[in-house]
Formats: sequence, C-alpha cells, structure tokens
Amino acid sequence: MAYLRMYADESGESRLETMPMSYEPLVYAPPAPALGMSDVSPAAGLVFVQFENGWDSELHPSPRKQMFMMLSGVFQGGLSDGTTYDLYPGDVVLMEDTTGKGHSARVLGDAPVEAVMVHLV
Repeated sequence: MAYLRMYADESGESRLETMPMSYEPLVYAPPAPALGMSDVSPAAGLVFVQFENGWDSELHPSPRKQMFMMLSGVFQGGLSDGTTYDLYPGDVVLMEDTTGKGHSARVLGDAPVEAVMVHLV
C-alpha cells in the first residue's frame, strides 16, 4: 500500500508525493497470529465528513496536519500549480499543506463523497 503526501514546498506551492507504507509483523490481539502493522501516529481526533454532490472549493491550506481517507464517491483535488488528481474509495492522503497556497477539491459525479479525517498531533 502507498499513500499520497500533500505538502507546501519552500516557495509555497502545493506538491504531492507517493509514500510507501511499511509494515512490521506484530502480535496485536493475542492469541490471534501476528499481522503487519505500521508505526503508530499520535492522533488528536477523528471525524467522519460528507461532501454533497456539487461541493467545490477554491485553493485553501489544510487547517491542520491530518490523514484523509476516502470511503465513498470520487473527489478531484487540485494543486496550486494546476495539477489535478482523482481520489477514490480506499485512497489515503497525508495532508501537511498547512502553509502556502494550498489545494482545491471538488466532488465528481452524482454521489456525495464520504471520508474520514484523522487529526494528527
């Protein structure tokens, strides 16, 4: 698995990079067998969000460092340099663009977008 990391570069432009997810075997719930687990990321909160059909935003920075996990629908994101990318159920974005020009987003299609945002510390 991989996730997208969204960040602002030194000139304030939003950028994306693909980050690999690494897993280590860990016995998490004995007596169940070991499973692959990532490192723990401290979190301050978790919210479920819904973006209605037709929702569309201008460029804005992320209000906090957070993980954005798509559950349903299709989202199109935009970077400050004009690059666009589509997000589908199962896609995960680490949003670190809390400074700079930010990103835009809009719902594609007729279905709302449902997602989980985990506020990171």
